[in-house]
Amino acid sequence: MSAFTSRDEIMPPPTGWLRFAALLLAVALVELPINSVLAYALLLAMAVVIFTGEMRVTVRAWMAALIVVSVAVAGQMLLAPPRIDEGHNVFLPNAPVLRALPPEVYAVLSNEFEALYPPDKRCAPTEFGCWQWPGNGVPDRLYAFSADGILHKSKASRAAAALDFTDPVWLGLGFINERQYNWTGTSDLKRAERDRRIWMGLHRWHFTMPWFEMIRLPQAYVGGEFCWRGLMMWEGAGEQFSRWPGEGCRAIEPADAGRRVFGLAVRPGTLAMRLVPPWSVWLMDMARSVLLLAAGVALVLTLMRLDVRRAAMPLAFIGIAVGMIVLDDGTFLGGLRPFDGGDDGLWYDGLSRILLQKLMAGDLRGALEGGETVFYYGGPGLRYFRALEHIVFGESTLGYLSLVLLMPILLWALFRRFLPEPWPAALTFVFIAVPVGAAFGTTFLNYTKWVARGFADPLAYILFVAGLVVLLGPRDQTDNRATPAFFGALLLVLGLSMKPIVAPCAAVLLTGFGLAALLQKQWARVAGLCLGTLPVFWMALHNWVFGQRLVLFSANSADSNLLVLPPSAYVGALRQLASGDLGGLAAIVRQLADWLGGPSESYWTIPLNAAGVAILVFVVLRGRAFDPWLRLVAGAALAQHAVAFFYNAMVGRYHFLTWLLTMVVAMVWLEAVGVGFLARRYPLLCARIMSLPTTRWLSSGLARLKKVSA
Repeated sequence: MSAFTSRDEIMPPPTGWLRFAALLLAVALVELPINSVLAYALLLAMAVVIFTGEMRVTVRAWMAALIVVSVAVAGQMLLAPPRIDEGHNVFLPNAPVLRALPPEVYAVLSNEFEALYPPDKRCAPTEFGCWQWPGNGVPDRLYAFSADGILHKSKASRAAAALDFTDPVWLGLGFINERQYNWTGTSDLKRAERDRRIWMGLHRWHFTMPWFEMIRLPQAYVGGEFCWRGLMMWEGAGEQFSRWPGEGCRAIEPADAGRRVFGLAVRPGTLAMRLVPPWSVWLMDMARSVLLLAAGVALVLTLMRLDVRRAAMPLAFIGIAVGMIVLDDGTFLGGLRPFDGGDDGLWYDGLSRILLQKLMAGDLRGALEGGETVFYYGGPGLRYFRALEHIVFGESTLGYLSLVLLMPILLWALFRRFLPEPWPAALTFVFIAVPVGAAFGTTFLNYTKWVARGFADPLAYILFVAGLVVLLGPRDQTDNRATPAFFGALLLVLGLSMKPIVAPCAAVLLTGFGLAALLQKQWARVAGLCLGTLPVFWMALHNWVFGQRLVLFSANSADSNLLVLPPSAYVGALRQLASGDLGGLAAIVRQLADWLGGPSESYWTIPLNAAGVAILVFVVLRGRAFDPWLRLVAGAALAQHAVAFFYNAMVGRYHFLTWLLTMVVAMVWLEAVGVGFLARRYPLLCARIMSLPTTRWLSSGLARLKKVSA
């Protein structure tokens, strides 16, 4: 049945809102902030079951679920171990606020710093990126702000549930990504070092900033044990601190309750701390963990009928994606890496932390301003996403991780909209696990690389694909409701706010969906599309309210580093050509070569990428046998390709969405036209490909997975 048909299909009863409500119950169960890997894994498993199982819609089931969550939350509050006051910060000798540290602690930190970074070997304050450069800053409070302390407040940085670390990257030190520590390669103080050995995926980063960690020993931990490695200073009588170098363990005595312990880490990689609770506290914590797990199982069994077959494929994709992330940078799975100095990640995360502090201080206007009166850098929405992520997930990147793990499932849904099985599963598997798509800008590693660095591009494209999937709906069905249209358009707009460079593609898609709805007199769908698109003006409103300038998205659209070949250059080249001068064509030819070589940031893939663009043109102009929505997607991809005629085309991340949509259309064309043509034209070659061990292994694995999930 045509996608543009006016006949409405009978849709199943909508359960989307109920599933979202069930997810909120699951979030309430694990408690905010969700910064524990185990709590996140439980929530992820519950989310998969919630969105793949059959929803129970009876009042009895929901009342039982509310009782389960209420009892579990109350039980966890009763069983929760006492929290540990924890404070930390970077140490810089030119920070006046740090002189409020205990004198003995400050003296040792200062001496250690002077020995490791002698004045005659420090970078010059006039060098950009130096830690002493006036554009950089120093700590503005004794203990750094921590997003973990938003909901669990402390007079220090945060009130932690436990303390056990050997690698500070897994401790959640939020100050490492504050904007004032924008140290680059010219600085003698380094932010971090990357270990490129493949087996170091979970410990990819070595934290090199000078810092200190303070804890105040709770009364309930008397009888437990404190273990450490590195330079330690322990508070004694009269608030005097004694130095405990080396490593070892010490029993916590009644006189230690309420006293502070400082771990000093001026020298990188020297500090490790572990607070071992007494048996009574340990048993309470274990009982709390068992209660949480049991309540999670009870919640999903109360609200859902498990469907292992429907969950099999998403779980497989998530598992493979996690494996690929571990190989590249496992820190993304719950740690907090220091973003590179001068990079987008440090800029936007630093802004989000300023935004949060203003929000907590009651400065709503300052929080909404987001650090810029007029948005300049291309990605206005990322700072607000990061702020929300810190509220929900604390000092971690688990919010961004959730969307990255969702991306293969979204791509699988997009393939299923246009392709028969086993094509969607096979192509999604190749996208995640086989980096051959790097030549086409369409491999999972392309996205994880930039996500790990904290850039907005992957987030924009994930939201965009999510919106497209929602707007397209299931195969051979027409959903004329306002709700999917609203959320589909809203997701496209959110993607655009993360990266305005996708505006041409969004404009074509929203116009196409809107015109189709108007022609079919689907007024509810038209209303949903209009309401979902309306928030696109929030960026212009922000720029007008805070900066009194009318800028639609961000002010860097004319930046020469981005707009490398403006339209005037094409006009000038045509004028020169008319007078017989070919000199102006050189820049255009180079730009076109960059456009077709951009996905792999090299020129050897130009023929392959040119073939993909040719397929887009064919599907738009001659592909009447294809799904009309596919032709709309092809048209949107062509519109997005036009961006590379003007903007920097050799920065591949700017154009991942362009080539992803090109790949989707090309694969549909290949299945419908290309395979048959190749089989007729080159039968022996096709037979050899099908007989390869890798082909047989992949086919067999997909067949088994399909049998489970069918």
